[in-house]
Order: sequence, then structure tokens, then C-alpha cells
Amino acid sequence: MAKTYGVGIMGAGNIASAYLRLAPLFKGIEVRGVADIVPTAAKARGAEFGVAAMTPDEMLKSSEIDVVVNLTVPATHYRVSMDAVSAGKHAYSEKPFVLSVKEGKALKREADKRGLYVGSAPDTFLGGAHQQVRDIIDSKQLGKITHGTTHVMSRGMEHWHPNPDFFFQPGGGPILDLGPYYISDLVHLLGPVARVTAFTNSAKSHRTVTTPNVAMTGKKIKVGTPTTIHGILEFESGAIITVGASWDVFSHGHHNIELYGTDGSVFVPDPNFFGGDVFVTDQTGSRNKVEPWDHPFGKANQTGGDGVPRANYRTAGLADMIQSIDKKRAARCGLDLALHVVEVMTSLLKAGETGKVVTLTTTCERPKALKPKDALALLK
Repeated sequence: MAKTYGVGIMGAGNIASAYLRLAPLFKGIEVRGVADIVPTAAKARGAEFGVAAMTPDEMLKSSEIDVVVNLTVPATHYRVSMDAVSAGKHAYSEKPFVLSVKEGKALKREADKRGLYVGSAPDTFLGGAHQQVRDIIDSKQLGKITHGTTHVMSRGMEHWHPNPDFFFQPGGGPILDLGPYYISDLVHLLGPVARVTAFTNSAKSHRTVTTPNVAMTGKKIKVGTPTTIHGILEFESGAIITVGASWDVFSHGHHNIELYGTDGSVFVPDPNFFGGDVFVTDQTGSRNKVEPWDHPFGKANQTGGDGVPRANYRTAGLADMIQSIDKKRAARCGLDLALHVVEVMTSLLKAGETGKVVTLTTTCERPKALKPKDALALLK
């Protein structure tokens, strides 16, 4: 790339360390600052990675910062990204990048007016395993995908997160917090969604924080958003996908994503991660593990907390967006995809409130596949 883009990290929380650690893997980007509304947090994170600590206002005014990476809490994503765009900077946000279609369209208008790009996580669907599934589907090995299931279920965030209260308020919950990984992967694999419906509830009115050795241990949190959602997605392609998302489940046997075609099925690994095992079946029903292809974003580069080697290439979506600015093409983790995913998720919640089928008002292009050579072109 002809230009190196200066990146500013807005929000010095836990996720900032992943971006700061992995950004050096990619071409065309250099993290030049980290900011937070708590100055000591910015200073600590900056010192950890040898990056300048800034105030949010200093970052927005800095001529050294071309792109603001928005790692604040979901409730402030829209305001922070709008501030970045209004300051003449490209913006890339953690998910969900906004909490309503109205906010997303306003951000798009401002960015388009200024000729700026806005992108959003998740970028895990760019991982080797998910791109291999995309290749399997595109090759018609499975025939036409007609239906499937996706499940993201656990006992909730209050058992491990040090500050879990915002997860149970509007803007949180399993759909808006974890749904972006699953819905983005499905749209990447199958294309945009046409209609949704859902039923929702919550098992408890309050949750007790049991995370050990944190300030909130023992505190009761009032639940302000559904914690169990059962929904149906009807895609523009005609495929119908059942969605199960819950923080009220202690154990289950559902696979992350299963897609059923006219000539076979594919079992997709957890879209929270870049890698994982892929299984396919043919018309005989025989289930076979697919030999992983040689994709740069499928190679293990860290060990998880469970001791299992994993591929983690967070920042890939940002790097692709930066490259798309240079090449004047659509970013794979661009605003149109993110906005469509937000409408799918908020429409599921709306359907749960009303009991109606909701027709979506947005759509998007299916993100372009990231072939192994394309991924290599993002890496140094």
C-alpha cells in the first residue's frame, strides 16, 4: 500500500489489548494512540504497548490519526463514531456499531457526505474455516442451501465478566452482544435476510454476579432485555434458518451453525473464532471432517484460556477496510453489512415484543469471499 494509515484506539478496555497486539500483523496500519474517558486507563494501556496516551478530544483533533477504532461500550458506539466521522476520520467500530437502523443511516449519510469509510466488527467470518465453508457453498457441493439452524447459548455473562451489568440492559442481551458473530457469518454465507419473526423471554428478573474476586461479586443486576430469543430468519435466497440465542442455558447439544442443502449438509464452527473444524455430509448422511485448506487466517497463532491453540486475526476487518479505501472498493466488514445485521437483530427483538413477522427495510451485498491470496495481501 502506498500509504500507512494512523489508527487511534478509542476505549482502553479489555478488547483494546487484542487490537494493539494484532494490528502489527497487517499492512498499511499503525496504531498511534489510545484514548479513554478515564485518563489512567489510556496511560496504562499506552504504556503496555508503547503507544501514546490521549484524551478523546486530542485523538479527534490529531492530524496523525486517520482512522478511529471505536472500542467503547455499545450504548456510545453511535456517538463516538459520529464524532470521529464529523472530525474527518474513518471509523471502525466493535459490534454492534449502532443500536438502531435510524442511527446507522444517520452515520452513513455523514460518512458519505465526507467521503469516509465506516466499518464494523465482527471480522471472524474472514477466518480460514468460515471462508472454507463459503468456498464449499459457492462450489455447489451441497446443492442449494434451503434451511438450517444456529445456536448461541450459555448460562450468561455474570459468571465470568468483571463488569457484566450492561450486558443485561437494552443494547445488550445475547442477540445484540453475540448475535453479530452468527448473523454476519450467515449473511456472508447465504446473503441478506428478507423477513424475521421471534418469541422472547427472560428466565430471571435479576441476575447475581458470581464472577470471583471482582468489585461486583454478589451484586444483583436488574434484567432489562430478553435473555432468551427463539427466532426464524427468511433469507432473500429462500433459505430458512432457526435461531436460538440464550443466557438461560446450562448445557445443550446444538452445533453452532448447521446448513442443509439439497445435496448435503455442512457443520460450521463457532463464528466467535476465526478457525475450527468443518464437517460435511453427502446424500448418504455420512459425516466427514474437511481437511483444512491453507488459509492464512486459519493458522493457530495463540493459545486460548482452555489451552487449545486458536487462530485469532482480529483487526483483519480493519485492515481490509483500509485496503478498500486505497482501492476504492467495498469493505468486507463495511457499513451496509453491519447495518443490515443490526436490523436483523433489532427486528428479532421487535418481533418478540409484537408477535409479528417483520419485513426488513435494509439489504446488502453478500461480502466478497476472502480467498487465501486475498488474506495474504493483508498481512505484512
